[in-house]
Amino acid sequence: MKKILFCSILSLALIQTTQAADGVINFTGNITGSACVVDTSSVAQSVNLGTVSRNAFSGGSGATAAAKRFNIVLRSCPESISSATVRFDGNTNAVNSSILALDSTQTATNVGVALYEQDGLTLIPVGNDSASVALQEDVDNTLTYFAKYMATGAVGAGTANSSTAFSVIYQ
Repeated sequence: MKKILFCSILSLALIQTTQAADGVINFTGNITGSACVVDTSSVAQSVNLGTVSRNAFSGGSGATAAAKRFNIVLRSCPESISSATVRFDGNTNAVNSSILALDSTQTATNVGVALYEQDGLTLIPVGNDSASVALQEDVDNTLTYFAKYMATGAVGAGTANSSTAFSVIYQ
């Protein structure tokens, strides 16, 4: 009987402790009835980073090579949408979680793919939104980004393919 009473008191104490709140988080947002159309040329595209010498990464970790521009084209944007950001998602590099990991079957080592804003200098960390881009209605809105290989150590030769999914977030 003493064991049951002790367990009951302990259970009540734990329940009261876990129900205490230190704050509240409110989630806000909107669901739009219409959005821009992602142009078919942007939906499934390939960006060829080419063949790069491992010597191109002589700066060591953080050195980049093979910058290639790519675009995401948004068409038929309604007047109610004034701007958008893009979030790139995918498997992140084990050493630098801001860049994409190479696909699991790739053989190059100590390298990943980094994504950059239109200026080619501002890194867009994987899983974060890009800078906001103003959109115009009824025209093709071209959002420009860059991809570069980025070293995470002494780069080893081999195949170096990667991929990302993207989502357009409208404001």
